[in-house]
Amino acid sequence: MKRRGIQHHLDGLLALVLFGIFAVCVLSVLLTGARAYRRLTDRDQASYSRRTCAQYIATRVRQADCLGGVSVEPFGDTNALTFTEDGFVTRVYWHEGYLMELYAGEDAELAPEDGERIMEAESLSLSVRRGLLTVDLTGDSGRPDRLFLYLRSGRGAVS
Repeated sequence: MKRRGIQHHLDGLLALVLFGIFAVCVLSVLLTGARAYRRLTDRDQASYSRRTCAQYIATRVRQADCLGGVSVEPFGDTNALTFTEDGFVTRVYWHEGYLMELYAGEDAELAPEDGERIMEAESLSLSVRRGLLTVDLTGDSGRPDRLFLYLRSGRGAVS
């Protein structure tokens, strides 16, 4: 009878130890997965932010690419990517840590701070040479990117 009591306690203790080992294994796998997920999420967020900025500029250029429709002009302390259509001008430029957009009439006297913030960016540099638009941008991730866009309107592009 005494032997059965000891046997019963050992069986319970063994089951408890096995459950504890199982719980520790599950917890370690979950923590490892959570760390991996966080790293992937951070990397994807930085990549998304960088790609979004470049894709925004590329899309705006492609939409406005017509004879004389795309140019790079001085605006405030920087250069602005300028899209002209039907008496209105849209300017895309960098100002105080943000990629900005300003839509107004051609004769409107507006300053860079009057535009709308599009997204955070560290810098933006623009140039047009022989129909090739070069955009150097650094998004909020701090990684510089260079975008080359050949303007289909070709000779209509103003530098």
